[in-house]
Amino acid sequence: MTINCNGNLINLSTPKVMGILNLTPDSFYDGGSYKNETDIVTKVEKMLVDGATFIDVGAYSSRPNAINISVNEEINRIVPVVQLLVKKFPGILLSIDTFRSAVAKVCLENGAALINDISAGSLDDKMMNVIAEYKVPYIMMHMRGTPETMQQLTEYTNVTLDVKQYFAKKLAQARALGIVDLVIDPGFGFAKTTEQNFNVLQNLDLFKTMNVPILAGISRKSMIYKTLDTTASNALNGTTALNTIALTKGANILRVHDVKEALECITLFTALKLNEEL
Repeated sequence: MTINCNGNLINLSTPKVMGILNLTPDSFYDGGSYKNETDIVTKVEKMLVDGATFIDVGAYSSRPNAINISVNEEINRIVPVVQLLVKKFPGILLSIDTFRSAVAKVCLENGAALINDISAGSLDDKMMNVIAEYKVPYIMMHMRGTPETMQQLTEYTNVTLDVKQYFAKKLAQARALGIVDLVIDPGFGFAKTTEQNFNVLQNLDLFKTMNVPILAGISRKSMIYKTLDTTASNALNGTTALNTIALTKGANILRVHDVKEALECITLFTALKLNEEL
């Protein structure tokens, strides 16, 4: 199971880590942490040294009730950082966390390698056309509504099966445009209650029948810290526990704030799998 990122064939048969770089002042966990080029470079260098295959850069907070910003503001936040990182770390595989085709396009023109879209094209009908034009991998997440409205849209017949049906349609739409490298993300925390998040995690292996890589983005989310009656800052241990479960259920990419700990999960999980095959 591979994806082609800027000519690099990334084998996802062994799970990979995607490190998160939030450029937003209001992200739920690390908003406003990186205020200058030195902070950004230091953070990204640490994630790469710790074993991140991808760095996911986002300039628009998608947390519930996040403040909406204009396309131009998002571009002004993210493009200089893309340019900085591509220059500082040649060959870096930058994922751009955006649902706006104009942002995706300009970032791809500046060296980004893949697009991570929380709406799978639902919030911008030009997004898939841009992906098809640039022939880059496309991460499609499940969400209903917008970040402002999603928490009111949690009624499902069966949350896991409904999400699978959503992806069946989105995958068909993407493939009809000639998009080859596709990844699905069930969208933990997006238009789902805590109970529904755990239901999707419990049944994550059902998504393997779709024959595309699966990304799990659980890191420090409310399904962890609310269940443990703690905070996002104290949710690393819970994140590690659920990342391990996600791996056993078939996750191919772990999108995380804490790269070293996620890679340790993968290393131990891989060792366990190898032992099972002996």
